[in-house]
Amino acid sequence: MADGVIVHPAVVRRGSGVTITPRQIQITDDLDLLLAVLPDRVRDVLQQQGDLEMLLEVVLDLGRHLEARFPNRVLHLGDDYATHDDIRHVTSRVGAFGKDNRAGIERTLHRISAIRNRQGEVIGLTCRVGRAVVGTVDIVRDVIESGKSILLLGRPGVGKTTLLREAARVMADEFAKRVVVVDTSNEIAGDGDIPHPGIGRARRMQVPHPELQHAVMIEAVENHMPQVIVIDEIGTEAEALAARTIAERGVQLIATAHGNTLDNLLQNPTLCDLIGGIQAVTLSDEEARRRGTQKTVLERKAPPTFDVVIEIQDKDRLAVHHDVAIVVDRYLRGAPPKPEIRVRTPEGEVQIEAPAVKVQSWAATGPMAPPASEDHTRPGRRAVRIYPYAVSRSRLEQAIQDLHVPASVAETLQDADIVLTLKSQERRQPRKLREAVERGTTQHVLKSNTANQIQKFLRSLFEVEDVDEQEVALREVEGAISEVLKSTQPVELSPQNSYVRRLQHQLIQRYGLASESRGEEPFRRVVVFPR
Repeated sequence: MADGVIVHPAVVRRGSGVTITPRQIQITDDLDLLLAVLPDRVRDVLQQQGDLEMLLEVVLDLGRHLEARFPNRVLHLGDDYATHDDIRHVTSRVGAFGKDNRAGIERTLHRISAIRNRQGEVIGLTCRVGRAVVGTVDIVRDVIESGKSILLLGRPGVGKTTLLREAARVMADEFAKRVVVVDTSNEIAGDGDIPHPGIGRARRMQVPHPELQHAVMIEAVENHMPQVIVIDEIGTEAEALAARTIAERGVQLIATAHGNTLDNLLQNPTLCDLIGGIQAVTLSDEEARRRGTQKTVLERKAPPTFDVVIEIQDKDRLAVHHDVAIVVDRYLRGAPPKPEIRVRTPEGEVQIEAPAVKVQSWAATGPMAPPASEDHTRPGRRAVRIYPYAVSRSRLEQAIQDLHVPASVAETLQDADIVLTLKSQERRQPRKLREAVERGTTQHVLKSNTANQIQKFLRSLFEVEDVDEQEVALREVEGAISEVLKSTQPVELSPQNSYVRRLQHQLIQRYGLASESRGEEPFRRVVVFPR
């Protein structure tokens, strides 16, 4: 067995805090077992390479030069061409090829994929090196520990299956969860009946034919009571529906899907249901005017199957969308996704970069941005200090609390970063305001001293989106539906007006649950009941 061990300290940075946790990344590839099935002349050339541990795959195509592919180069393995004997030499030493034209070497992760001619004869082989990399999951370990369902996206070969395998091992071994791996092509747990040790104590269910993956997913839940199910390559409508069924039963899903980004998934009519789906909704004239949109708009159809989407941009760079429901809703309203970026540096540090919050401020004479040294929205910096001049201090404090923005109320004008005042005061220009402007303090003017105006100012300053109360109410229903499906106990919602209650009843009915309204106005509310 050819093993390599790389020891790095994993340093997780969140804002100004640094947590150092020593981690070990261990790469196990069983490369000697793959070399053993190759023709002798191919193996001899490969064993002379100084960077053999970086080998990605060996390609044998009938009548062409044999090739070995490394991350940054392609090596021709001699001047000879691949023959029928070379291909038979390999196929006779590996497992049987399935309907997906894939085979393997027992108890390894190597994958041999066949290309056939029209008569079904194998005329080409891709012998891909499989590696179990222990420690790669640390970059998203906190997300996996959360118990939320996670969908991994990324281009082929970027490391989705490697991360999936390591997640299965961590959940089974370190958290003692009941984990079942649904292994369609034996790529997660290797070929043969005994799973590769890379999945730890997780159990593996093999899939006899690729088109039966969805049935094995449901069988895993119904027969083996898993707490976590791990699936590679959800690609059909039946598999997407099976994933939703599993998630509704309270089982954590960790899976991969075709597509590089969340945008790709939203535009895929087969798989967009994994993140809630999209439907066209026709609004009433009054609602369209209230929203400031056209009458026909796109909205999320249902709660997402997966709570978190992770885009694997590179093996050491990931983009994490933490709340898929909110991300999709904002995307449909024209706001591009702003994921959290996580990067593992060559030194083994894991750096987490949260989406930036852009601050804008206004002076009486025009826009004025705070200097770089006073970027108060950066993690670890103090909050923006606002001094209310002729503006209600209590309303400002309440608005800051309600919107959860990084701001505080300054005690004096001298301590303030922004002076918040009224239009009447701006016209009068009292001495205190003039002195504040002369010192360079940013000034913002409100039309009136109302809670609505103060909130509007804070939303503009911190780019906080307007809260749609109807949307909040429907999101509360989605959470209640999930809770009822898991606990089979009734859940009572917050009081709403009759129009919103009707929308809530319709959404509950769509999931096959019962509901009724209770109480008297203005405290009348909906109660969700199990089937």
